[in-house]
Amino acid sequence: MVDLLHTRRIGEVGDRVVFLHGLFGQGRNFTQAAKALQPELQSLLVDLPNHGRSPWVDRVSYEQMADAVAETVRAEFAPEGRVHVVGHSMGGKVAMVLALRHPELVDRLVVVDIAPSSHSSGGEFEHLLGSLAAVDLAGLSRRADADAQLKGPIPNATTRGFLLQNLRADGSTFAWQANLEVLRRDLNVIGDFPRIDATFDQPVLWIAGERSDYILPEHHEAMRRYFPRTRHVTIKGAGHWVHSEEPESFVSALTVFLAHHAEDAA
Repeated sequence: MVDLLHTRRIGEVGDRVVFLHGLFGQGRNFTQAAKALQPELQSLLVDLPNHGRSPWVDRVSYEQMADAVAETVRAEFAPEGRVHVVGHSMGGKVAMVLALRHPELVDRLVVVDIAPSSHSSGGEFEHLLGSLAAVDLAGLSRRADADAQLKGPIPNATTRGFLLQNLRADGSTFAWQANLEVLRRDLNVIGDFPRIDATFDQPVLWIAGERSDYILPEHHEAMRRYFPRTRHVTIKGAGHWVHSEEPESFVSALTVFLAHHAEDAA
């Protein structure tokens, strides 16, 4: 038995879709996309362990995260039927492991800008996590104070704004919703992909950002090995955060693959 994860539901009719966010993210990052998919699809936005309002755990494990998602989905969203699953980056790896470990739960899978392999962005994420951990929370009187402290190490205002969504105010005190210590310690696990002796035989859509290098030609063999019914879409103009950088194209790709899947030749 694992603790159920924090979720938010959008929509009440149509096929069911579960959204899984990436590192530093929260389920609410997909609010715009989920609303745009109505009324054909209803969505469950999940906060993964050590993120958002979900429980903290003492280590990062893709198997544990996938099992927690499976139990939460069965308990709160789809007790008797399959769901579509959309996962971005770290959440994309959770989605892949979920499909491989719980194939009876997943109908169609969408993996956004990540591959079932190791990636080498640990230095970047180590820098971001270290910068957040260095913020003097006790000295904050407002959120803007944290933004000011982060301008030096993280000059990009969009990146700072995304990261600061993890800062929670409780009265006059501030705390990080993300478990920075564990995420930083286990970055090597987050960057890796577990070895799983299984395949997922339902249709899978890979959505890549044109300006991102998280999915490379050398990853295709591993994709096909785990997911033999794979197709690919590249979103023009998008980097790694496809759903926020090119939201209309992202929703269009989801709609064609999920809402219109009955017309889609597998």
